[in-house]
Amino acid sequence: MNTFATMENRKLKNSELARKSVSAFKEAKKTPLIVILDNVRSLNNIGSVFRTADAFLIEKIYLCGITAKPPHKDIHKTALGATETVAWEYVENTTDLVEKLKQENIQLLSIEQAENSVMLDNFQPEKEKKYAVIFGNEVKGVQQEIVSASHQVIEIPQFGSKHSLNISVSVGVVLWDLFAKMKS
Repeated sequence: MNTFATMENRKLKNSELARKSVSAFKEAKKTPLIVILDNVRSLNNIGSVFRTADAFLIEKIYLCGITAKPPHKDIHKTALGATETVAWEYVENTTDLVEKLKQENIQLLSIEQAENSVMLDNFQPEKEKKYAVIFGNEVKGVQQEIVSASHQVIEIPQFGSKHSLNISVSVGVVLWDLFAKMKS
């Protein structure tokens, strides 16, 4: 007896995916989310963040501190061209950027494990607000100074023994969650 569904599921070819061109992506209405990478050291993680940001039409990525910037072959390897679609800017000092964005009334959310954090599944973004989500260094996380300057700290609920996710995975989880909540 076959326990699988009887409906046929054919994988789509790349040509069937209706992907946006670079110019169409740049003109598309963006999700009101900004990603800030605070001293992220892995070039592969940076590239993965670009690719995820492209998937969810994220407005912009800020690369701060030691975070490398395109063009770089190791970023390109995982970004798969998303460095050409997603707007990005390098800012040396994360604190300066955070203060600038606060002046623009952008809500700053550090993604971190901290006292008084709000679990991601309990966080509800407000309509008509723009958010910047801040992800930190693979070992040290988001700098305490940046956590303290944020409007809120959001934590990804975890139930295993490690209580740690790779930054590119964390970005994927958070952006998907916020994207889905903002679109509903």
